[in-house]
Amino acid sequence: MFEKVLIANRGEIALRVIQACRELNISTVAVHSTADADSLHVTYADEAICIGPPASSESYLNVSSIIAAAEITGADAVHPGYGFLAENAAFAEVLGECNLTWIGPSPNSIRLMGDKAKARQTAADAGVPVLPGSREPLADAGQAEHAANDVGYPVILKAAAGGGGRGMRIVQKADELENQFNTASEEALKAFGDGSIYLERYLVEPRHIEFQVLGDRNGKVIHLGERECSIQRRHQKLIEEAPSPVLTPLLRDQMGAAAVRLAEVVGYENAGTVEFLLDHDGRFYFMEMNTRIQVEHPVTEVVTGQDLVKWQIRLAAGERLSLPDNVPVTGHAIECRINAEDPRRFTPSPGRIESFHQPGGPGIRVDTHVYGGYFIPPYYDSLVAKLVAYGENREEAIVRMERALEFFVVEGVETSIPLHQRIMRDARFRSGSISTRFMERFLESSGDRPRVEA
Repeated sequence: MFEKVLIANRGEIALRVIQACRELNISTVAVHSTADADSLHVTYADEAICIGPPASSESYLNVSSIIAAAEITGADAVHPGYGFLAENAAFAEVLGECNLTWIGPSPNSIRLMGDKAKARQTAADAGVPVLPGSREPLADAGQAEHAANDVGYPVILKAAAGGGGRGMRIVQKADELENQFNTASEEALKAFGDGSIYLERYLVEPRHIEFQVLGDRNGKVIHLGERECSIQRRHQKLIEEAPSPVLTPLLRDQMGAAAVRLAEVVGYENAGTVEFLLDHDGRFYFMEMNTRIQVEHPVTEVVTGQDLVKWQIRLAAGERLSLPDNVPVTGHAIECRINAEDPRRFTPSPGRIESFHQPGGPGIRVDTHVYGGYFIPPYYDSLVAKLVAYGENREEAIVRMERALEFFVVEGVETSIPLHQRIMRDARFRSGSISTRFMERFLESSGDRPRVEA
């Protein structure tokens, strides 16, 4: 087992990794920008190193500074969290060259799954269903037009090198394609340094369902059930739950087996997530694989009783995966991402938190890095906390989430708490009748549509 782990990240995920390391009796090193000097992950780590000014490019994305911090402190492993360098294969390779263990999958797996077009083809070759679309990235709008004619409209353009909604455009008609292709390519180039675009048939109102997988160095791969992630805005997830309210046992087995098969084909090690789209007829299609811990991993931890971050560390240290092929799932969990933003306009709301009171009681978990007096910097993601409610069933989880949202007090900045409260009361949400277009329809029905960019 490792003696000292450096966490190459910030915020709640950095604090989460510190907690896991404490339970494994591993010392921790926090790195931080000057803007994060007062963050809790800096306070609770055994050591802390400032790696640069607020800009991510000069701190959390600064590979040389992070490696220098690891060498100075004598760390023997690096946990990347999510975001920043978490899916950067070159960073993982450089760590290996510096005799530092990367807590994550192999660089080869990261590269293969990180290129969305290659990942799509790999899934197809593994017998995992994929949507009709282009086999390779498209050279230009002309190629895209030919591919779209073969697939049929509507289509969706996606950045081959990235995700998270950047470099992604939905095209309803042929006369929109050229402009949307150029816009998506430019956005992808700015976000990922690669403007390559591929195309797929667009499912109008699918559900977004992902499976958590774990793999060890000996080739054993299992899944720990699914998470429903359909409630999202502009491809950014807002609410996640486990298990999905729509999957039958048979469909769950089929999707889980497909996720495991893909992970086995690419020789996947450590924690990862295979994401699918599910249509109204119960047909599912591979979307992408995220080669890191997910923001929404707590809902899986709650319903399985497994600590995914500790498993990441153990697997990276070479331990065998000792869990059964079918990990039991008990009860239901829902996660709300509490962001520092205007809940009607979805604009960031950085600033100082004057008062912070997090809820408790049966079935409630809060993952956060903030406190009363903490200043939310304007330079990073606006996530304040992940609020998780657990119940014996979905109905109880919703009731507990409502109670927790009511008792969650954050003063000094605006947050998404009022939005989550409204969603919890929505009849369609409560019945489980959701899709990736839920938020669009929800905002239209609540009168917020004119003020929110679709």
